[in-house]
Amino acid sequence: LFPEMAISLWKNLLQTTKEIIVQQRRVSLYSGAHAYEEELIKKKLQQFAGGSINLSKKDNGIGILTLNNPKLMNAFTGTMMLELQERVTELENWKDGKGLIVCGAGNTFCSGSDLNAVKAISSSQDGMNMCMFMQNTLTRLMRLPLISVALVQGKAIGGGAELTTACDFRLMTPGSEIRFVHKHMGLVPGWGGAARLVRIVGSGAALRLLSGAPRVDPERALHLGLSEETLSSSDETGALQEAQAWLSQYTEGPASVIQAVKKVVTAGRELLLEDALRTEKDIFGTVWGGPANLQALVRQPKHK
Repeated sequence: LFPEMAISLWKNLLQTTKEIIVQQRRVSLYSGAHAYEEELIKKKLQQFAGGSINLSKKDNGIGILTLNNPKLMNAFTGTMMLELQERVTELENWKDGKGLIVCGAGNTFCSGSDLNAVKAISSSQDGMNMCMFMQNTLTRLMRLPLISVALVQGKAIGGGAELTTACDFRLMTPGSEIRFVHKHMGLVPGWGGAARLVRIVGSGAALRLLSGAPRVDPERALHLGLSEETLSSSDETGALQEAQAWLSQYTEGPASVIQAVKKVVTAGRELLLEDALRTEKDIFGTVWGGPANLQALVRQPKHK
């Protein structure tokens, strides 16, 4: 009886740990305590329709999230902002997911916000609510237990440049560019792009990119560490195939293990050391003695 009780307690502990980790991932940055009125901004955004955010989930555990508003270079309309939140929720619940490619339709990435929506929510409170809404969504995107890559074709401008920083990696195609044009709009990034950019390229390079608003081509992006690789194909289909091949080298193996890898890295990046170590221990507990671990022990690979 005792071993059975121990096993039962252990399973309950693992389940509780998993639930805590999931809750940590989905927790919002902003709530009513920050004067954030989510339902109000959702109603406002709903008024600005057009385009869509499409999600395709492949059997190999790689999802493809496509910004689809080619008439406006995939600019975010209000309804696209709402749809992005829905797709992120869907990805949080994808048990078999391992990787994610974020791309744009029509051979370009994203030109930021649709100006019609921006002009209509130009009051300070509306702007702050939109900012909080998108920060929440992009933070959840960044914390997904999937290894994510932005496939940058054509232009990633303004909010589009910010979106690339919410992915773990960026791949660029020949002739593409990333550009933080916020200064020319009399703004700074508001979707979390500045904070994430500093963590990717360092404060000096981030300051140059935000204050100078230069066009960052693939060569400069590689030099800055903003991009991982310049793909050979500019063609939409070819580039997507190349991006999938690039990502697949990091997503081989069981979903439980790939997701655990992403979770420990997220903890290490975001939490204080003690909290990161405790989270790492908890995540370790979810895979230790798991199917992949037991199979590996049976195979008894030699250390080379």
